[in-house]
Amino acid sequence: MRIDLLAGTVYHPLAMPPHVPTILVFDSGLGGLTVYSELVKARPDARFVYAADDAAFPYGRLSEAELVARVLAVMEMLVDTYAPEIAVIACNTASTLVLPHLRARFSIPFVGTVPAIKPGAARSASRMISVLATPGTVARDYTQDLVRTYARDCAVALVGSTRLAAMAEAELAGSPASDADILAEIAPCFCEAPDGRRTDTVVLACTHYPLLLHRLERLAPWPVTFVDPAPAIARRMVDLIGAPLIGHEGEEEACAVFTGTGASDRLKAALAARGFSRIDTGALALAVA
Repeated sequence: MRIDLLAGTVYHPLAMPPHVPTILVFDSGLGGLTVYSELVKARPDARFVYAADDAAFPYGRLSEAELVARVLAVMEMLVDTYAPEIAVIACNTASTLVLPHLRARFSIPFVGTVPAIKPGAARSASRMISVLATPGTVARDYTQDLVRTYARDCAVALVGSTRLAAMAEAELAGSPASDADILAEIAPCFCEAPDGRRTDTVVLACTHYPLLLHRLERLAPWPVTFVDPAPAIARRMVDLIGAPLIGHEGEEEACAVFTGTGASDRLKAALAARGFSRIDTGALALAVA
């Protein structure tokens, strides 16, 4: 042991290096990047693995049994390969169905992404809210239960978009959809009551949708609050694994892995701009069930 009198620091030859957690972020595609951005702010010291099951995108085309089997199979490979300390399922469709199965199969904690209906209802002054989601999320009993539990005094429009997630992926890859196409997907969210009240809150219940937030705000027929659950997900992760290590921020690499091989050069550039130092396509190739 030695003591640096000027710095006031004690050095011990057997001191262990600080523990750096590996955090796995999982989605069917790239919508989970909206969650990843908040997770990095919360644990900038961590090592991140972003896994996109793009070979099976979109998950809405799979039956419930197929989706459970698919996510469990991919997660088995991810846990074996990367040994994460925690996994964040940055996908509403998967979270509302597969979380109980994941928690039963694996010993690590899982943080899910569920429709932010509770905070959406709490924010609404007009008591008229919309939940913009994939058709699968809209149809889940889990979503219906959230409405009954937290928004019983609200008029709730459940809007299932079949195309918006793909539009968000295209936006990220540099091939944006037209304003007219996006407006057609979000128009059912904007409702007016006979007494003059109208929708004032839209819950974004798919992690892809905040990728289009700047366009959603511009195209909305009147101003509304768009509710993104990502900050709450980051807070829950910190609750489970603790706060960041002081003086050990931004030193670990972030890698992105795909089950498919379709990442374009432009998409890879977009990922690199978000801090991913390694991008592997087809690294976890699986046959789609």
